[in-house]
Amino acid sequence: MTQSALTKTTVADQIADALKRHGVEMIFAQSLPSAVILAAEARGIRQIAYRQENMGGAMSDGYARLSGKVGVVAAQNGPAAALLVAPLAECLKASIPVVALVQDVERDQTDRNAFQDFDQIALFQSCTKWVRRLTVAERVDDYIDAAFTAATSGRCGPVALLLPADLLRSPAVKQGRPRESCLGRWPLDHSRPSDIDLRRVAEQIASARSPVIVAGGGIHCSGAAEELARLQEEASIAVFTTNMGKGAVSERHPLSAGVLGALVGPCSLGFYSRQLMEEADLVLLVGTRTNQNGTDSWRQFPTTASIVHIDIDPTEVGRNYEATRLVGDASGTLAALRQALSKSDLTQRMLSRPVVEAKIATFWEQFELATEPRRTSPQSPIRPERIMAGLERFLERDITIVADASYSSMWILGQLRAPRAGARFITPRGLAGLGWGLPLALGAKAAHPDRPVVAVVGDGGFAHSWAELETMVRMDLPVTIIVLNNGILGFQRDAETVKFGNYTSACHFSAVDHAGIAKACGCPSVRVDDPAELPSALRRGIEDGGPLLIEVMTDPNAHPPLSLFAEMDEAA
Repeated sequence: MTQSALTKTTVADQIADALKRHGVEMIFAQSLPSAVILAAEARGIRQIAYRQENMGGAMSDGYARLSGKVGVVAAQNGPAAALLVAPLAECLKASIPVVALVQDVERDQTDRNAFQDFDQIALFQSCTKWVRRLTVAERVDDYIDAAFTAATSGRCGPVALLLPADLLRSPAVKQGRPRESCLGRWPLDHSRPSDIDLRRVAEQIASARSPVIVAGGGIHCSGAAEELARLQEEASIAVFTTNMGKGAVSERHPLSAGVLGALVGPCSLGFYSRQLMEEADLVLLVGTRTNQNGTDSWRQFPTTASIVHIDIDPTEVGRNYEATRLVGDASGTLAALRQALSKSDLTQRMLSRPVVEAKIATFWEQFELATEPRRTSPQSPIRPERIMAGLERFLERDITIVADASYSSMWILGQLRAPRAGARFITPRGLAGLGWGLPLALGAKAAHPDRPVVAVVGDGGFAHSWAELETMVRMDLPVTIIVLNNGILGFQRDAETVKFGNYTSACHFSAVDHAGIAKACGCPSVRVDDPAELPSALRRGIEDGGPLLIEVMTDPNAHPPLSLFAEMDEAA
């Protein structure tokens, strides 16, 4: 395309040029705002055309998590904009930078009951870090840069920029001082605490009898996995992870105790490894919100233990536990803490290491022994643990695992063992909304087209996103989808049974042919009733390179070993 064809003629052209400057390679959209999408496509920015805005928002989330770039999603005003609220709220809670470009009514039609007019400033205020309306052509670059800066600085998160339709068609105005910065990667800034504070914490770690680290999703957001792995090794500290922190360290490392949180019921790793937490005299929290699921309803950390909290968001430090404050980016702060520890006497840490490693090895052995009957079970309907055992054989490859909310996430987080520091297990744990497994996987695939992506979804959640099978095929984003079809809303049934002794009529579904739905959308599929057929189906999906839906008929009575069900499981 010639330079003359790219002449800035409208505000939409100028917006597209700004997106290009920030390294934007794709926009998750459905043609609207049309002026912006046309201008973006003319500049080589690919449109990933979703079927529904809720799913498009989740795709941009998955793309941002894997690519290290800002996800960009676009939508029409009115009902389409409203459908972005839920995925943007997930990004807000999970600290994922997404820029939403939302068309607004023409400027002279505001507050006149124009078609699909709504107070979109108010709509997005609760689910974004920053929301503004662009009203004059002179401020295009200012506002685009401000949106990307807000999304990628401090605690990263989503932003929304409203674009009046008439302004997009208006002539571009030459900017007084052209902007040149690229702000499209995250995190934008790396901050760290003072040397005095770091030195004090280093001494606490060096003198602690039994310190542990709890690593959250902030490790992945900051790209801090290697720094954490070095700290684990150099200071001989045991590491647990939260749900979102899964993969922050290699779970093959002798000092890695796996995911804890609410996964502490019978036959879970946490059922055994929580002993190590109970004995801790120092808990170092890194990049975690200390939320309910990550702390087993805030009852997991010993009341006698000292707590140190590293987080980029100063309001998260001390929210639920009074802690020594280390406010800063996880990567930069861990690097500086390692430097401070290099000047400390770590003799006690090294002397206690063999004992700690032996305990952790025993925990893994107990877990594997307890789950072995289910991981090798020949029964049909199939136990989910058997599916996870088959999937684990592929984890040594450069593979991304994505799961839907509810039980799908719990099977992935509790049954698979991260093979290396920085391995990615993507789950919607910010708000944990059903239906986002497939679109998150499509976004992850868009980020790294050459990397196999496996999405594990339940039949209940998958019903929210069936239509995006057509998106997957049309946009050439081949993903292996494992549908755990047990015919029920499993968590809803089990939680209601525990709490009320009964469950509602909404929990059971009619029989659905998910494999047939996939074929209707042009996606190859297979239904698996016999666990002996699992290995070949998984191999076909992961190795062949094309899309594949594997519908696995699973045991409706199986549930992950959550603390909520501990008494029921022990009684059984």
